[in-house]
Amino acid sequence: MRILAITNQKGGVGKTTTCVNLAASLAATKRKVLVIDLDPQGNATTGCGIDKSKMQHTIYHVLIGEKSLRDVMQRSERGRFDVVPANRELAGAEVELVNEFARETRLKSALAELGDAYDYVLIDCPPALNLTTVNALTAAHAVMIPMQCEYYALEGLSDLVNTIKKVRAHLNPHLEIEGLLRTLFDNRNTLAQQVSNELAQHFGDKVYRTVIPRNIRLAEAPSYGVPVLLHDKTSKGAKAYLALAGEIINRHVVSNRQVAAN
Repeated sequence: MRILAITNQKGGVGKTTTCVNLAASLAATKRKVLVIDLDPQGNATTGCGIDKSKMQHTIYHVLIGEKSLRDVMQRSERGRFDVVPANRELAGAEVELVNEFARETRLKSALAELGDAYDYVLIDCPPALNLTTVNALTAAHAVMIPMQCEYYALEGLSDLVNTIKKVRAHLNPHLEIEGLLRTLFDNRNTLAQQVSNELAQHFGDKVYRTVIPRNIRLAEAPSYGVPVLLHDKTSKGAKAYLALAGEIINRHVVSNRQVAAN
């Protein structure tokens, strides 16, 4: 089971879009996938076609110790993957957990109960460094960072890298950066090209080859409660996320071979 935290402290960079559409694309390759919505806005939940307002139990109840992940899971029937939903109740977890024992490892402990039931677990993090994000980083094997290629993105990226270093030092020594994903990309934009080149120079093969374009079908899909693959599988957005899924799977095959060889 590979656990990826999809995070960026900057909002509006395509975290939720990436989480939902990568999940559907991995599921299309017959992988077993679980999406965990860790954002009180619950956008990943609704993007998977689940009505967050009707959820009696969510990730909030898992973090405060009342329910297990299996207790609160929903099925995205059309996406063919499982979802742990979130709604505004999750915002209360910050306050309730502040004095609790092992508050940073609640999600890690909950995931341990699943064993190897899934090939991939994708965690959609809120656009902030708070206790829920720390739970995700503590539970994850690696971090995927979606980012727009604009000037301020580089500034925010250095903050996030420092945060990952702190979590690695104190809570999760094996945490690594899985990759940087260029999103909402417009190749006609000169600045976007420049920032993209800077990322490649600085992070090398940590930057995914796949680039997610600015695409109207990607923007429309959440309003229908489906991943873009089910909204318009011929769109550039759908093809890009299928390519990303393939790239991720290939990386892990190579990584596993290297581990076996050693």
